[in-house]
Order: sequence, then structure tokens, then C-alpha cells
Amino acid sequence: MAIRAFGPSTGLGKVAERLDGREGVSFVSATEATRTGHAVLSAVVRPRAVETVLGDLRQAGVAPEDVTVTRMDVVKWTVDKPTESSLSWADVLGEAWLVSKPVPRYLAYMVVAGVIACYGVTDRNVILIVGAMAISPDLLPTMATGVGIAVRRWRLVAQGALTFALGMATACASAALFAFAMNQLNALPAGFTLASASAALGGLTHVNNETIAVAFTAGVAGMLSLETQASSAVGVAVSVTTIPAAAYLGVAAGTGDAAGALGAFAVLNVNFAMMTLGALGTLSVQWGLRRRRQSGDRGPLS
Repeated sequence: MAIRAFGPSTGLGKVAERLDGREGVSFVSATEATRTGHAVLSAVVRPRAVETVLGDLRQAGVAPEDVTVTRMDVVKWTVDKPTESSLSWADVLGEAWLVSKPVPRYLAYMVVAGVIACYGVTDRNVILIVGAMAISPDLLPTMATGVGIAVRRWRLVAQGALTFALGMATACASAALFAFAMNQLNALPAGFTLASASAALGGLTHVNNETIAVAFTAGVAGMLSLETQASSAVGVAVSVTTIPAAAYLGVAAGTGDAAGALGAFAVLNVNFAMMTLGALGTLSVQWGLRRRRQSGDRGPLS
């Protein structure tokens, strides 16, 4: 990680002296800024030492908005041992804030995912369901919710949960609209019933041990992917617990099946809760292991 900070010369000078020679910190420099009495501090910091360095900067009176933390990709041949892959709480928290916002692009993806999944349900076509999973970005706000709980940032929790809810509502609405149109135009496949669709797609209206286990492990995979910025690949696995149920809910609503809609809604809520719990558990285990390895660890952004 590369850290750059801007602040009073006296405070940053003392921080630079403390960082110089500290384990996990290298290439420390402090140069005078164009603003009189201020300086710019730069350092390359291993992930395990990021929170300690940020704590030193806070104690020196450096404002959070004057600190930049950048992820660095180290070319393999330039090091004589594997690069460190331990967790940086600052990096994860920053990524969580970034992906927790309901931006228009996110909602547009959910519309597309809902439409494709609608046809996957009505045609009982697993390929279309998988395609909708690949498009849906609902992994991101779910993981942001888990991060928010772990670090007790309740605004982040609320923002992530709201973004997830908006995304699911958007996917459901688009699926319901297309299902309603097909129903009114008699364009539904011959012999289509919601029961047959649920059976063909593995059951989307009943919560069971499989529902809980799959959603929990998907949350674990999702959190690990958020940390390594591999969310696009893992998102398909995570969406297996959300998009099919959301599309089924939309199709049930569009065709007037209230019982099926309520069952899918229950499955969707259980999936979200278990994914969040899986993400929270993953962070808790990592935090605990890290505290055992590193004495004096301050915890995530405490």
C-alpha cells in the first residue's frame, strides 16, 4: 500500500521519524509543500501496518481527507519472497463505502438481470438464470453491509442494506412487468406453472437447510472476493442465492400468485441475512487471527 499525507511540517516530520525503520514501512520521505509550514509525507506500507500508520497520522492532527491510501501491485520478479496478502481494514472499508451507493448503473444492471431472470423462470431455463446472475451486482452492497456491522459504521450498514433492497426491488419490478405483459398477451410458455418453475430451478419458495448453508458460504466467498477485488467472478456464485428468488417473486407478483410471492420474499430475506452473517463471520475470524499474530493491533479503524 502507498500512503501519502498532507499536513503541518512539524507533525509530519515527527511521524516520518517514527515510521523510518519501522517493520512493514519503507521508502519514507517528507518534503516541503508549496503551502508555507506544510509538508507531504510518503511511504510504502505493508497491509499489516496500515492501521498503525493511519493512527500515527491521526494523532499528528492530519485530517482524514488529507490522507490517501493506494493499493499497489508488486511485480513478482522484483521481490525475493511472496508479497504480503494480509487484510488492510482501511482498504476494505474504503471499498465498502464505494460499493454501497445505489448509483444509476447498479440499478440499470438490476433491471437487465430481472428481465433475463424472468425469462429464465418462465422458460425454466437454467442458462438464462446463470446469465442473470453474471449481470447482477448485488454482491457489492451485501458485503458492504457486513463490513459496516464489523466496524460498527451504522450509516454504512443502512446504506448497503438500502442499496441491496433497491436493487432487489428493481429486479423484482422488471420481472413482474414482463411476466404481467406475457400473461396478458398469452405469451407464457405452454403448461407453465410457478410450481413447475420452482421445482425445475431447485425450489425458490421454501427456506431449508440448503438455503441457509448456500447463502452463508456465499457470504464468505463474497467477502474474500471484495478484499481481493475479484467480485466480478464470485458475484455469479453469490447471486445464486438472490436473483432466482427475486425473479420468482416478480413473476409470481406479475401472474397474481400471492402465495408464491410471499414464499420467494421469505427466501430472499433469509438469503440476505445469511450472506451478511457469512461476510461478518469472515471478517471476525480474520480480525481475530490478525490480533493473535500482531501484538498491539488496534482493530479495524478504531
